[in-house]
Amino acid sequence: MTHPFVVGTAGHIDHGKTTLVRALTGVDLDTLPEERARGITIALGFTHLSLPGAPPVSFVDVPGHERLVRTMIAGASGLDAVVLCISAVEGAMPQTREHLAILDLLGLRHGVVVLTMADLVDPELLELAALDAEETVAGSFLEGAPILPVAIPPSGPPQGLDALVAALARLSPAARPVEGPFRLPIDRAFVRRGFGTVVTGTLRSGQLQDGDEVEILPEGQRARVRGLQVHGQAVALARAGMRTAVNLAAVEREDINRGQVLCHAGVVEAAQIIDARVRHLPGAPGIEDGATVRLLVGTAEVLAVLTVLDAEALSPGQEHLVQLRTEAPVVALPGDRFILRRESPLSTLGGGVVLDPWARRARRRDAPGVADELRTLIGGDRSVLLRRAGQEGLSRRRAALLGVEGGVLLGDRLLHPEVADRLARHLAEAVGAWHRERPLTPGAPRRDLRRGKLGSLDAASFDALVARALEAGTLCAEGPTLRLPEFQVKPSLAEQALLDGILAQVRASGLEGQPWAAMLSLDGDGTALLVQRGTFTRVGERLVASEELERLRARVLDWLERHGRLSPTDFKELSGQPRRTAIPLLEWFDASGITRRDGDERVAGPRARG
Repeated sequence: MTHPFVVGTAGHIDHGKTTLVRALTGVDLDTLPEERARGITIALGFTHLSLPGAPPVSFVDVPGHERLVRTMIAGASGLDAVVLCISAVEGAMPQTREHLAILDLLGLRHGVVVLTMADLVDPELLELAALDAEETVAGSFLEGAPILPVAIPPSGPPQGLDALVAALARLSPAARPVEGPFRLPIDRAFVRRGFGTVVTGTLRSGQLQDGDEVEILPEGQRARVRGLQVHGQAVALARAGMRTAVNLAAVEREDINRGQVLCHAGVVEAAQIIDARVRHLPGAPGIEDGATVRLLVGTAEVLAVLTVLDAEALSPGQEHLVQLRTEAPVVALPGDRFILRRESPLSTLGGGVVLDPWARRARRRDAPGVADELRTLIGGDRSVLLRRAGQEGLSRRRAALLGVEGGVLLGDRLLHPEVADRLARHLAEAVGAWHRERPLTPGAPRRDLRRGKLGSLDAASFDALVARALEAGTLCAEGPTLRLPEFQVKPSLAEQALLDGILAQVRASGLEGQPWAAMLSLDGDGTALLVQRGTFTRVGERLVASEELERLRARVLDWLERHGRLSPTDFKELSGQPRRTAIPLLEWFDASGITRRDGDERVAGPRARG
């Protein structure tokens, strides 16, 4: 074994799990006063064991009492292998079988079976106990695993430990993914004098460095790592598969609870609607659609409403596709294993694997279609997650967590190519509708297009959609407006007659022009078209025929060429306008660069001859 892994004990209460760990490691994990008084494990216990020719292996001792199954699952969710303890005196018991079922549902595939208290039975009973253990694990992941007798008498040397250590050294669980996002489900939190708040857990994926900024999900509180320990030794880096203690700065112990998850800041998102595949245990009671169940994922437990997507109810011994709507957010990623238990009375129903942790709520009428999508996803086509996301798409962060590749990036959202193409058609259709409704405008203002079928897009995604259409040549830009490539303003006979009437009215008013607001109310599109064509020029709040301005420009330039300077009085005489309309005209000349103010007079501007 070249990489770290975590081994847990499991089995019925009083079947010698903690005694076995103490004999293997020299550490007594029953440290709570109540544990010592009652002789049972209540909390999770942790230590490590050195194996020959391999890195130290982390050991998790989980409680066996039926009322502590939740704690058992919290510990088991981080295991790579298990030592299933069965008393040679009592044989397999109810909690033995429940633990085995839970471990199977959590996806464990490696382990050994230990017959504890082997010194308390004669050889014939020990042989019968071995046959009973073999029958118990038949059909599970431990079928064919070594079944090893171990004796740990009160006095005298233990027996069978060497064979157990050798069997553990031969286990070969796969390494956890170092390249994935860092996640550490918290199973303990405490205050260490001189250091502050410390949390522990098994790194599910990724790696953590001393000094990293982290986030405590689902609450989202930020903290900084100021110390790491693995197997009691300070380290600068912890990797997936390691039992790790993390010293956190800027967070109080009271803010930490088992079930929270430590992640790198801004990388992982909590979930509340989870699509999953579930295996319902044989012998478990049937669960109706809409029932409330207990969801245990990582070290968290939360109530959830169950929607069965491919049937009317969960049937014992069957696999189903389901949706779980949780009462509170949880951290779950695709591929994560979980356990389902009854709300009351407590019993294990089954478990499964997360398919899509950020699903849309499925109504009863949607269930068959959602089930078909999930079957496609199980078949390996992850693009279905993009199709399910619809026009909202997936953020790049979420797409990475889901393992989705390809797609079309619009702003910060990744969309299925078919969805992106549909949006492009909607955009072109919206521009075409604008042309039909307002044929005298050169194009549709962009801000007026982001509505209707395109209204759900954020600004960045809409701008990216427009840029994509411009690049593809399906739309053309006309200043701040968009038009179809084939579109041209072609007034009808009636429209042209109206334009001619507007033109005659403005021309007849000479340099005085017509009020801008009045002309817009008469025919806004026609007026705007004449301005866009250069027929009219807006001077302050009035419209003036451009040809009138050009004649005035010639007179002003002639004056400046002869006199060099132009006073306001001179300008009033040249234009024939009173002060009320002469001043806006003069300011327009200044703004156009034809004239330039010099004191109270004007001289030729930079564009006087342009």
